[in-house]
Amino acid sequence: MFSVVTHIYHCNTTFECYSSCNMVFIHLANIFLLFGIISTFVYYGSNLGSHLDNISPQTFSSSWEKYGWFTLVLYLSQYLALLALPQAVFNFLGFLLFNPFPGDPQIEKPISLVPFICFRVVTKGDYPELVQNNVQRNINTCLDAGLKNFIIEVVADKSTSLVSSLHVREVIVPADYQTSSGAMFKARALQYCLEDRVNQLDDEDWVVHLDEETLLTVNSVRGIINFVCKGKHQFGQGMITYANEQIINYFLTLCDTFRVAEDMGKIQFQLRVLRMPILGWKGSYIVSQLGAERKVSYDNGPDSSVAEDTYFGILAASQGYSFDFIHGNMCEKSPFSLMDFLQQRKRWLQGLLLVAHSSRLPFSVYAWITMPLTTANLFLKPIFPIPVPQVVDISVSFIGGIWMFLYIYGTCRSFSIARVGVFKFLLLLMTGVIVTPFKVVVENIAVVWGLFTPKHKFFVVKKDIAVVSTFHCVCASICIGLTHFWGPVANWGIPIAAIADSGKDVSMISGKMTLALTLYSMIFMRFAWKVQPRNLLLFACHFTNSGAQMFQGYRFLNHYYGKKKEETSS
Repeated sequence: MFSVVTHIYHCNTTFECYSSCNMVFIHLANIFLLFGIISTFVYYGSNLGSHLDNISPQTFSSSWEKYGWFTLVLYLSQYLALLALPQAVFNFLGFLLFNPFPGDPQIEKPISLVPFICFRVVTKGDYPELVQNNVQRNINTCLDAGLKNFIIEVVADKSTSLVSSLHVREVIVPADYQTSSGAMFKARALQYCLEDRVNQLDDEDWVVHLDEETLLTVNSVRGIINFVCKGKHQFGQGMITYANEQIINYFLTLCDTFRVAEDMGKIQFQLRVLRMPILGWKGSYIVSQLGAERKVSYDNGPDSSVAEDTYFGILAASQGYSFDFIHGNMCEKSPFSLMDFLQQRKRWLQGLLLVAHSSRLPFSVYAWITMPLTTANLFLKPIFPIPVPQVVDISVSFIGGIWMFLYIYGTCRSFSIARVGVFKFLLLLMTGVIVTPFKVVVENIAVVWGLFTPKHKFFVVKKDIAVVSTFHCVCASICIGLTHFWGPVANWGIPIAAIADSGKDVSMISGKMTLALTLYSMIFMRFAWKVQPRNLLLFACHFTNSGAQMFQGYRFLNHYYGKKKEETSS
């Protein structure tokens, strides 16, 4: 607090004093909200399922007597959920140590001292108009920021019909090109750019990696200029937002607000404090010095090719290179459809699993894979209380509180009041909080899907708005929203009720209704899988319900027929 007062005292102008005080107030308010949400989750979450009463099991053996083999599931869901604790702690420290609403960056050195910067866009070439438009927009943004010494290099599998100029270069990756280790997909294209016969940059030059839909902002260009001029670190990354310009799918955009929050929390803490992305980073908005990038290389085999960004970052850190966080945000788009969203998340999860199992990397951490376990605890703990150490209860609740905070902050950061207005901002904020359970369900489906499908695949989401007419987008969003989102959401009331009833008196169970609901869910599981596009949210709903109903059926049969058999035998 003394340093804050001293800083304000030495401000030269009233405006600077006001701005500094405003930043401090915003940071303190954000910390207050953070601690408030975490405290709420810890207070109520750590008491849910606590064994302070005489009815709940007091030991593992008493839990086994009451729940049978299901006791193992309950304990696994509690302890394995702790694998997400490092990610939650990193996010917590990132928001605690750094202001999540920093001011706009200003160029700190003369523009003439800025080294050469190559903005590298990797694409399959399926959307040439999108690439052409974004290249021109990004050139204009760089010029508006005062940057002159740069080029935008598009690396594609097929031509996007770009016209070469002072600031534009197109590189076509030959179909027969292969790396020595068999790298695939984006890693293969990135490695091709580093080949001696292709590369035109010096080792002291800098490369900024972008996706084909990424749009630069003046602030991001200024942040990059400051980063490369300092030259203290070989790699850097900044924040990406997704609620920009025309929004096709508000629900999926709200889901991506979680990623915005992780940029300012986990990634900022990793890069500014630890100087390494040990829990991963994104594949876009990566700024790297070419010499360091060539030494690390993208030629690291098939297992490194699905989540090439995370693999590259951890490998670079293990070789002694340092990282920093870059101020100024870039803009991208969330997936347009729920299926694209699930495919994208599935690929990320599978890539992270391959990274975690790689023998070449000295360290790796599981985190995202535990989301279904953490989510399951919200339902299992109050219904099936088991004795666990208080520190475990508090830690799992802490993870849940961090998740909720990330969604709230991400929504606030993505939809500014100045851009959408006060009323719409409050509406989006409330909507974001209300649909949080459905966001979590969608993310869980992607995790489960990724665990049980082939992992060496690379799905590219549709990114060009111009490909689909506005009318088609509106109609598709309404139809898919009704049949593939709101319909399944309404159905979730059935399994939730079944799970809640599983802790009640067995005499209340109707055997006929339980059988009917089990068969009903099995039929609709098949329907959800066969319909095109597959309705995975509905499938998950009825999969959960069938399991809950079968558990109720087991209780019913054991109560009415199991006891009679025991009495007869005795």
